[in-house]
Amino acid sequence: MPHFVTSDNTTLHYRDEGSGRPVVLIAGYGAPADSWALQWAPLRAAGHRVVSFDRRWHGWSDRPAHGLRIARHGKDLHELLAHLDLDDVTLVGSSMGAAAIWSSVDLFGCGRLAGIVTLDQTPRMIGAPDWPYGFYGLTAGNVGTFFLRPEAVETGHGRAWPDRAATDALLRRAGGRDLSRLITPDTYPLLFDHACQDWRDTVAGITVPALIVAGADSQFWPSGHAAATARLSPLARAAVVPGAGHPVHLDQPETVGRLLTAFTATTA
Repeated sequence: MPHFVTSDNTTLHYRDEGSGRPVVLIAGYGAPADSWALQWAPLRAAGHRVVSFDRRWHGWSDRPAHGLRIARHGKDLHELLAHLDLDDVTLVGSSMGAAAIWSSVDLFGCGRLAGIVTLDQTPRMIGAPDWPYGFYGLTAGNVGTFFLRPEAVETGHGRAWPDRAATDALLRRAGGRDLSRLITPDTYPLLFDHACQDWRDTVAGITVPALIVAGADSQFWPSGHAAATARLSPLARAAVVPGAGHPVHLDQPETVGRLLTAFTATTA
């Protein structure tokens, strides 16, 4: 698996397949690059070079004690684009992967980008009177301890979580590996930093088209976050995927494949 070394001496791995206009896929918290396996074939068939990125502490990448913050993940993404000398890129981020995109844009702008797609990530996870689209039960008062509880993800909302064994079998058939999750106490500082961010001003300032996707039956937050986020920018639009929970691209891979290829066609 190819790799590069970041400016803070961390080795990060990625998959790089196909040719054409590049699409870079960034997975969510604990998920490896191979969690995108069901999207590889449709994107390559649509004429794209497909890069799937293992963020630090994810997949095959290094697990250093430093850099456990979204700002560093945004810089890592920017350094990946520079390492591969990619321009006219569509960035696609699921969950925390979307936050890495927003962080990179906040730090470095949209100069290398053709478009942005985010899958089921609200730009503000702590709910507020002006933002009723936060993580169910997460507040400014409990954010410091909320995700220390194993049951935090069992919100009582949304669809049942997908069957792990069946999902792994699908990914293997598509050429990927199992969803070897790396959610350990070592990564909690990253999750805490992620939960405290508010990316709404970054979304408002994007200079490329964006597609904000929600799972209709997300376990984490109301699907209305997609439309509310898209309203922040005249360049953004929203889509809600029926029958999908938070892992939209695993629950409804064919629908997500069509959304991605249709979006990249509009930015050509």
